[in-house]
Amino acid sequence: QVQLVESGGGLVQSGGSLRLSCAASGGIFSPYIMGWFRRAPGKEREFVAAINWSGSSTYYVDSVKGRFTMSRDNAKNTVFLQMSSLKPEDTAVYYCAARRGSSLSSVQGVYRYWGQGTQVTVSS
Repeated sequence: QVQLVESGGGLVQSGGSLRLSCAASGGIFSPYIMGWFRRAPGKEREFVAAINWSGSSTYYVDSVKGRFTMSRDNAKNTVFLQMSSLKPEDTAVYYCAARRGSSLSSVQGVYRYWGQGTQVTVSS
């Protein structure tokens, strides 16, 4: 059983930056595909980014390309989401998720493990 705990959320002004972290425990971290998702107020949860086991391949939703960077440190069982040029529409609860497999996916249903989320609020 893998447990995921997100941190690093907070309040930031438009144009600012935040770095989210997701620490994993309870299993061997490196085989897992990791993803970030977010749920904005009044909206359904949506895919943000995913990364393969080695960190050599990433996949982003179009709305964050060029602004967000996902990375991982397998020695520390942690993934990161560096968010820059933040916009008010990035305001959401951000969740990390994990799945076994070899392909990056934006489909929530294939991710088995989820964290509780961390709030990111971007003020205009």
